[in-house]
Amino acid sequence: MPGTTEQIALLAEEGLRAISSAKTESDLLDAKGRYFGKKGAISEFLKGVASLALEERKRVGAAANEARTNLEAAFARRLEEIREKERRAREGFDRVDVTLPGRAPAIGHRHPISRTLTEIIAIFQRLGFSVRGGPEIEKDYYNFEALNIPKDHPARDMQDTFYIDWPGGDLVLRTHTSPIQIRTMETMSPPVRVIAPGAVYRCDSDVTHSPMFHQVEGFAVDRSITMADLKGLLTEFCRMMFGEGKPLRFRPSFFPFTEPSAEVDIRCVNCGGSGCRVCKDSGWLEILGCGMIDPAVYGFVGYDPEEYTGFAFGMGVERIAMLRHGISDIRLFFENDLRFLSQF
Repeated sequence: MPGTTEQIALLAEEGLRAISSAKTESDLLDAKGRYFGKKGAISEFLKGVASLALEERKRVGAAANEARTNLEAAFARRLEEIREKERRAREGFDRVDVTLPGRAPAIGHRHPISRTLTEIIAIFQRLGFSVRGGPEIEKDYYNFEALNIPKDHPARDMQDTFYIDWPGGDLVLRTHTSPIQIRTMETMSPPVRVIAPGAVYRCDSDVTHSPMFHQVEGFAVDRSITMADLKGLLTEFCRMMFGEGKPLRFRPSFFPFTEPSAEVDIRCVNCGGSGCRVCKDSGWLEILGCGMIDPAVYGFVGYDPEEYTGFAFGMGVERIAMLRHGISDIRLFFENDLRFLSQF
């Protein structure tokens, strides 16, 4: 015979034990489901009472209702106990012990590239230069053609970049900040003294080159500017950036938009000129390129090359930072390793 009040009482007793032993709200809900939920043991038991006599059904039904009521009440009490215990535990965890020593928050600082760039800009501002910016997605005309680098010029091979076709002409990720030189001279008449800092992009990636790096281009145009003015400016910049007693040398070189052109080297900051792995035993480290602006460039901006002369220079900010801090791998600047960055 499936239904008796003794069986209902047994199920209720098991359910009460399960409720009282529940440690978490999840355990409590599991006990409810097993004993007096919609598919619990009591509900399943009552499915078989239909075959009982009327009087017996009444007794079993009343016993089942009473058992369910008791279980629900026990469930509600235990749920409140568990939640109260969890609340007290959270309050104890969150409570601040004012007798403990203070915890100093970690204080961040500027990235070494940002700091170096800021210092370079400040030096040239003290030397009389203003700062101009320009787009990083540049027209081919400003990035190459107006700088005396036509489409078939081999110098473009050294500055591979991404090209984008669009109705107004080719767009490129700029390979140097020199386009700002053209944009500035289009809108300003001499005298002009400008530096152009910013990010540039090239197809390079090794310990001394990065696909994205930062550059500072600088130029000046006025009457009677000479190579001596350029050498004097760069000598003073290196003194202010690297300190006294750092000899420079100017080596003849080639750039399409300057003539004559030179590479500028500084005495190796690692070995002092005696020769080491960093300077490849030469005693010198290259820091920038420079030269007198080619008169052909003036033709793109409407300057009279018979009246004005000027110079231009460009330096990689990462290169300057590597030399100042003795860093041999440019990729360290971009890995975001706090063990490296915290040194600065």
